[in-house]
Amino acid sequence: MRLPTIKQLQYFLALTETGHFGRAADRCFVSQSAFSNAIQELEATLSAPLVDRTNRNVTITAKGQEVAVQARLVVRDVESLVETARGNDKPLAGELRLGVIPTIAPFMLPGALPKLRKNYPDLKLLLAEDQTDRIVRRLMDGELDVLLLALPWQMQGVEEMPLFRDPFCLASREGTKRVDPENYRYNRLDSDSILLLEDGHCLREHALAACKLRDTEKVRRFGASSLLTLIEMVDADLGITFLPEMAQGSALLRNTRVRLSPLGERSYRTIGLAWRKGSRQADEFRLLGDFLRDNA
Repeated sequence: MRLPTIKQLQYFLALTETGHFGRAADRCFVSQSAFSNAIQELEATLSAPLVDRTNRNVTITAKGQEVAVQARLVVRDVESLVETARGNDKPLAGELRLGVIPTIAPFMLPGALPKLRKNYPDLKLLLAEDQTDRIVRRLMDGELDVLLLALPWQMQGVEEMPLFRDPFCLASREGTKRVDPENYRYNRLDSDSILLLEDGHCLREHALAACKLRDTEKVRRFGASSLLTLIEMVDADLGITFLPEMAQGSALLRNTRVRLSPLGERSYRTIGLAWRKGSRQADEFRLLGDFLRDNA
C-alpha cells in the first residue's frame, strides 16, 4: 500500500487553512509548482479528489475535509514522536494548543498564565478563545490539543477532568431598585429583568440551570453578544444577570458599578479540562489540570 508522506499532509493542511495555493506554498517555503505537484501526488496516492480548483478559488471537497481531520491527528502524533525521540521528555514542554471559552479566559488566565510560564518555561502555549461548541469541534478535528471549559457540556469521544466549582453570583448595579442583593428572591423580579448572553454561549445554559431560572418571562429575549456587552448593560441598570464568582475583581468589572452578591452553594458551574480519548498527552493534560486547580 502506498502511503502519503508527512510533508504532503503538512502541505495539504496549509492549503485547507489558507484556501490559496500561493499563500500555502509561501507558508511551506516551497515554490507554487512544487507545492501543487505535492498535492496532486497526495490525491493520486489516496485515489481521491481533495481539492476543486478554479482560477481564483480553492474549495476543499467533502472527502478532503475528512482527510484533513485525520491528517491533523497524524501530523500531531508524528510531532510528539519526534519530541520523544529527541529526548524532550520534560513535562509540559513544547507546543500545546489550548482552547478556552470567553467566560473563563479573562478571569482565570491573567493570574494563572504567568505562574505557568514561570514553572514550565519550555512550554509554548497557543491559545484559541471561542464558544464551547466551536472549540469542541476544533478539538475533535485535531486543531486543538486540550480545552479549558465549563462543565457539564455534551461531548463524545473525550476525557474530562473536573477542576473546581465556580459559584454563580447575582450581578447588579450598585444602588439598583430592581433587586435587593442581600435579600434576593427570584419570584420578586419583574418581567424582562434578567439579562443573559445570547444562545450559543454555555454561560447562558449554565446560568439557566444552576440559578433555576424557570420563568422565561423574567429573562429578556434579547441576549448580549459578549460578556463585555452584558456587563455594560447591567452597569446601565438595564437589568440584572448572573456571573461566575471568578469574575470578582476582574478587569471587566473594573471602573463599573456592577457588584456581585453570593447566591449559595447550589448555584455553580464546574471548570474542567477535556481532551480526546486515547491522547498520548493525557498525563501532561492531567498535570496541567492539577496546576490550574492549585493556581486558579
